Amino acid sequence: MAFSAGGAKGVKNDINVTPLVDVVLVLLIIFMVITPMLQRGKDVKLPEAKNIEQENKDSESIMVSVTTDKRIWLESNPVEPDALESSLKETFAQTPGRKVLVKGDQSLTVAEVRKVMDRVRKAGGKGVSLAVEEFKKK
Repeated sequence: MAFSAGGAKGVKNDINVTPLVDVVLVLLIIFMVITPMLQRGKDVKLPEAKNIEQENKDSESIMVSVTTDKRIWLESNPVEPDALESSLKETFAQTPGRKVLVKGDQSLTVAEVRKVMDRVRKAGGKGVSLAVEEFKKK
């Protein structure tokens, strides 16, 4: 019984899986790094609603987030409540007509989120929307 160590005639038709696994792992790592960067604004747990007005998620809208500790974030930058109006006025001066999307954590009261929405309107925001998640039956 002799085994052939090589030199077999013909083409070897076995699939080499190692390069495929390498490429897939690199793609997985790239997606794991990029995905958190795609989220705009601060991460908050949005309230749920049954009747949601489907609107185009406009990438041109300005994101204002209110977290559980009542801190206000303009996109991903923390902003003091008194400085929110001036920051938004500067943004509206550069690009007028942009809509504002307010993301308020579900643990906040309506009055706390309403104060932020009022500040946005005072700054000149015409299209102010409130972000919610669709109600899911459990």
